[in-house]
Amino acid sequence: MVASEGFAEFLRDQLAPLGHVTMRRMFGKTGIFCNGLMLGMVTEDTLYFRVDDHNREVFAEARSAPPLNYSKKGSTIDLAFWRAPERLLDEPEELLDWAREALAAARRVATKRARTPPKRKSKPQRAF
Repeated sequence: MVASEGFAEFLRDQLAPLGHVTMRRMFGKTGIFCNGLMLGMVTEDTLYFRVDDHNREVFAEARSAPPLNYSKKGSTIDLAFWRAPERLLDEPEELLDWAREALAAARRVATKRARTPPKRKSKPQRAF
């Protein structure tokens, strides 16, 4: 479920010091972007931040909740987004600290994708 308009507006205001914050509906959720990089997602007005190997320890408090996930063919697929503690919504400076860490992870993901050449599909060989 996507973010309510009120929650989306709250997040845009709180995260504005990071840069140009936009939100986009994706896969029944809301993606949070800063300067074109996806740093978080919202589902049912619950905030999730992007996590990678570099910021897992910073987000250790979020480990107790399950990561954002979806079901596919009867199994659960965990995404690299961890639930932000609700207390952060009342602590703007700490919310920004977490968002900065998530944005740094988003930059690392973008850099890694840019360095990885696209896989070329080989053409099937014709038999003569």
